[in-house]
This record gives sequence, structure tokens and C-alpha cells, in this order.
Amino acid sequence: MNSISISKSIFIVLFIIGVSTSSCKTGKKKQTIPSEKVHSNEGAFFKLSLAQWSLHRYVEEKKNSPFHFASQAKEMGFEGLEYVSQLYKYEIEELGFDVVIDSLNKISKKESMQNILIMVDDEGDLADPDENKRNQAVENHKKWVDAASKLGCYSIRVNTFGTNDPEIWKTTVVDGLRKLSEYAATKNINVLCENHGWLSSNPVELMAAIKAVNMENCGTLPDFGNWCVRRKDANENWGDCAEVYPDKYEGTKMMMTAAMAVSAKSYDFDEAGNETTIDYVKMLQIVKDAKYTGFIGVEYEGERLNERDGIIATRDLLVKSASNLE
Repeated sequence: MNSISISKSIFIVLFIIGVSTSSCKTGKKKQTIPSEKVHSNEGAFFKLSLAQWSLHRYVEEKKNSPFHFASQAKEMGFEGLEYVSQLYKYEIEELGFDVVIDSLNKISKKESMQNILIMVDDEGDLADPDENKRNQAVENHKKWVDAASKLGCYSIRVNTFGTNDPEIWKTTVVDGLRKLSEYAATKNINVLCENHGWLSSNPVELMAAIKAVNMENCGTLPDFGNWCVRRKDANENWGDCAEVYPDKYEGTKMMMTAAMAVSAKSYDFDEAGNETTIDYVKMLQIVKDAKYTGFIGVEYEGERLNERDGIIATRDLLVKSASNLE
């Protein structure tokens, strides 16, 4: 892409945003309550954010702009934004990394939305058994730590697949997480591990690793789903699952001891609006009992409903379930 095309693309993005440059706030470890609450969530112990992965087909399959995220989330009644790095690959290639992050900052301010976290993918594996690859992954993630700070996010979510050998993993994952957390601490950003497959979806192993890292800004992002610890193809991160962690509720309870964000995963709903595989009341009771009062991110991954309907169904189920807690 030549310089004229790049300049034109930048102009188009900034024209669409339609706001002036303003100073960026610094990421805060403790989440603060926005001045304006979503009316439908009044009285709940948590605030609502939207995970951008809920709209990945809108971007990847329908080829729409990921810059629409803030306005879409606001229209559906959310307060916070959880970005997905891989959904901006094309924009970063076309416009440059800094332009994309500056644009997201301006858009979120224009829409009066709060930036919560960035889910970082495709930047290397922080638990890779190869030390050189692991160190490179740490370096690759640093620009996303900087981006989170510029956006005013609290955290980034990272991947820690590495290996399914627990003896190797417990060393490599601690090394990668500690190195990145040390850098992130200088930016006041948290580094969060999600139950995202392989040993990260085994909460016993994961919590032992978090304890060994022993840094205040290294914690967890419990996901109501994502409990596959082994795939049928043992070398693949994704695909058909061969083994699931046996108790997702006990797993969530363990992860909540270090939680700095929570992901409300959903796949499908029955006629009463309840998730067909996850007891939301039980999950939210676990979250509430852990004294968590931050954002809960809606992450719809179903196929039957379209993305918007699935997001709204998940949002409404969270609000309804919260009213049934002890």
C-alpha cells in the first residue's frame, strides 16, 4: 500500500470518528463505576461489557468494520468494551497499529463507552516450551500492553497453551507470565489468564501457576464456558473436544479467587431464555460470593441465533439471573 493510500485511509477513519484528539487516561487496576448506568441493570452487583468476539462473524464473514464496535455495544445497552486484537488485523496492516489504537480511543470517547480490556491473540504463546519463542511472545505482547494503557483499559487477556505436559507447563507458563506482568506493571495493566483450552482450562494447574507468578497484576478471567482440557487432535488449540474439566462451577469458584474480569459465555437458549448448558444463577452466585463487583462481559458463541439476538439474550439472562441471587 503506497503512502497516498495510507494517508487517504487515515483521513477516512478520522473523518468517520469525527472527534478531536484528546489526552488518554491511564489504565487502573481497580474498576470504577461509570457515571451513567444501564437502566436495565440497576441494582445488579456487576456492570455489563460486551466481548467483541460476539460480533466476529459481523467482521470476519460479513466484512464489516470493527470500528463499529463501540456504537453497536452502546445501542445494545452495554457500558464497557472488550476488544479482540485479531479482528483488527486488516486495519492494522492498512493504517498502522498506532492509528488503529488512536481511532479506537477517539471512537470510545465519542460514544461515552468505557474500555475494559483487550483479548490478545496471534502474538505467540507465553507458555511455549521453547524459551526463545516464549521470550518473543512476551515482546510481541508489549505493544498491546501499551495499547491497553492508551485506551484506559484495565487488562489484557493472554494465551497460555504451551504444552499439555503439566511438569513442563508449570515452569514455562510462570516464566512467560511473570516476564510480561513485570512490564505490564510499569503501565498499570493487568495480565489475565482465561480458561481457554489445554492446561489453562484445568483450574488446579492454572491457579498453581498464578500463585507461583506471585504478582498483584497477574490474575484470571474466568469464562463460564471453555472447559476443554484436551482436543481430539492433541496438537490443535481448537477443534472437537476429547476431554472436559468435570465441574465448571467448582472451576469457576477456584478461578474467582484471582479474577479481575469475568466472561459470561453462552451458546444457546431454551424457551424460557435460560442457557442450555450453563446454570447462570449458579454461576452468578459464585461470582457474587467472591465479592466481585466489576464488569461481566457477554460473549455469545452460538450458531442458532444471529449475533445480535444472541448477545441480547445473554445480556437479559444475566440481568434476570442477578435478581434471583441470595
